Amino acid sequence: QVQLVESGGGSVQAGGSLRLSCAASRNTTLSACMGWFRQTPGNEQEGVALLDSNGRVRYADSVKGRFTISRDKAKNKLYLDMNSVQPADTAMYYCAGKSDGLCLGALLAPSVFGYWGQGNQVTVSS
Repeated sequence: QVQLVESGGGSVQAGGSLRLSCAASRNTTLSACMGWFRQTPGNEQEGVALLDSNGRVRYADSVKGRFTISRDKAKNKLYLDMNSVQPADTAMYYCAGKSDGLCLGALLAPSVFGYWGQGNQVTVSS
């Protein structure tokens, strides 16, 4: 059972930057397919970025060019670097993992991810 622990959320002004981290619990490793999703109250989860085991990535159009997903295998961590943030980026952010099957095509399918972090709030003020 992979447990994911997130850190790095908080408040930031529009135009600023923030880095989210996601660590696998001790004695476990990040899944082959890792991603970031976000959710605002009353809305469904939205796929933000995905990273597969070959290093290929996929981003939501709304964050393309501003956010970067990456993985540090040595540290067993996943990151989301958020630049030029906007108030519309305000949400609870979750890291998620899945071991096999569809990866980059799952940006719109959070339900296929089996492992989830606890969520981390990001608030962008104008």
